[in-house]
Amino acid sequence: MDLSYWIAEHARRTPRKTAIRFEGRDIDYAAFAQHIERLAALLAARGVGPGRCVAYLGLNRPEELALLYACARLGALFMPLNWRLAGPEQIERLRDCPPVVLVAEEAFIEPIAALLDALPPHERVAIGQAPAGWLGYDAWLAGHGARGDAGAGSGVAARAGAADVAELALPLLVCHTSGSTGKPKGVVLTQQALVTNAAHSVAMHDMTAADRILTTLPLFHVGGLNNQTTPALHSGATVVLHPKFDPGATFDAIERERITLTVLVPTQLTMMMALPRWRTADLSGLRMISTGSTIVPRHVIDAVHSRGVPLVPIYGLTETCPIAAYLRPEDAFRKAGSTGKAAPQCELRIVDADDREVAAGGRGEIVIRGANVMAGYWKQPEASAAALAGGWFHSGDIGHLDDEGFLWVDGRAKEMIISGGENIAPAEIENVLLESPDVAEVAVVGRPDARWGEVAVAVVAPKEGRELDAERLLSALEGRIARYKHPRQVLVVGELPKTALGKVRREEVRRLAAGQPEGRKA
Repeated sequence: MDLSYWIAEHARRTPRKTAIRFEGRDIDYAAFAQHIERLAALLAARGVGPGRCVAYLGLNRPEELALLYACARLGALFMPLNWRLAGPEQIERLRDCPPVVLVAEEAFIEPIAALLDALPPHERVAIGQAPAGWLGYDAWLAGHGARGDAGAGSGVAARAGAADVAELALPLLVCHTSGSTGKPKGVVLTQQALVTNAAHSVAMHDMTAADRILTTLPLFHVGGLNNQTTPALHSGATVVLHPKFDPGATFDAIERERITLTVLVPTQLTMMMALPRWRTADLSGLRMISTGSTIVPRHVIDAVHSRGVPLVPIYGLTETCPIAAYLRPEDAFRKAGSTGKAAPQCELRIVDADDREVAAGGRGEIVIRGANVMAGYWKQPEASAAALAGGWFHSGDIGHLDDEGFLWVDGRAKEMIISGGENIAPAEIENVLLESPDVAEVAVVGRPDARWGEVAVAVVAPKEGRELDAERLLSALEGRIARYKHPRQVLVVGELPKTALGKVRREEVRRLAAGQPEGRKA
């Protein structure tokens, strides 16, 4: 049976229970199931089915979740896009996995409008004011889809009950993550991966239909979508959905809605802690706060624990849907800094460079196996084979297990920079900066930052006889890559430190970057 069965069953059992609360509007499970049913009928009429894609570009909205379940209903692919990206980056992802239907919020259409003709023919649907060539979402939905006097969601339930379990093996979700080469990779997650991940989340959080979950992370990230949101809808709980994160609105929701569970990454927590309200806010409804996306600083853990709320890290990646390991709330205080143990339906090992398991306490690469792991990278068979060598997903992260079997993440073998929970591939920035006729070589590295966790710093060397202007270099990135990826600083050096074989010593480059105060351009 497909994932839409979750919603249909709750519509049958508790039709008036609020599934999603969004901007003052309650959507009960019956209405949500009907929305999914209409979408599925409409998309099927457009030729959407297995292997065909529906894309969404916009802030968090109930429509985005309805599209996910409608695609599950049809065995199709759903691709949520990162609204923070620049127009050319969006088109690169759409060209990689061309949609049959593109649904976008009005505010995000203009940057991509002139570029869409580079894609194969597709239907364009706008949430908000529809520009020329686009259909308005409400009219699009109202004019088509399921009709008749059957109970809400009954068509979904009937199909799901008769469906073969092989449907769960169908790819459902395509989430792009930057690779070390700078080329985006489309991580393909099956319906089974989301089912397994939901089981992990329910076990981690002791989640029930009585929970009230606050989602502020973007749903284009698997963390925002799958750490708690889809598991909550699996459990029949209520999701309080915010379009985007705002510290004040988050405090308001936690207090007013008596939120029991939420996910807040370290950057979000740091922004909340910077407000006087952190010391006085009523957090008594929270059973725990889940966190992840990067190594969690100890001062953030201590600050949350000082408010009497367990902070429970999740370890995982886009490729693991993401929950591969987690810390239980009863261990949160005594094992602060650990990311816990492997999830129930997941195996986790620490291996050396030859893929041999190391002894407890030994450092090595974290590898993962389970039904939550990706099927592969979209149209990248070689990268898929390398990442899934030997039947285990090779994370590129370095960690160790203590004598109780708890996982501690020690660092990242990959060169990825994680700033505010967003992945930044250095090579993507380096490739653009190297287009300058004045640049001989460049290395982009992460520098620790109190607010963002890390920020990008570009260390560049000029060609002989050339002079580099930092501001002019950075201006070349405008409109090419997202603003959050832009280096906060450019350091100009005579040449980059290298090994005897000419490979850049990135650790030395990081030391160079760390030694320069922000704002100074050497």
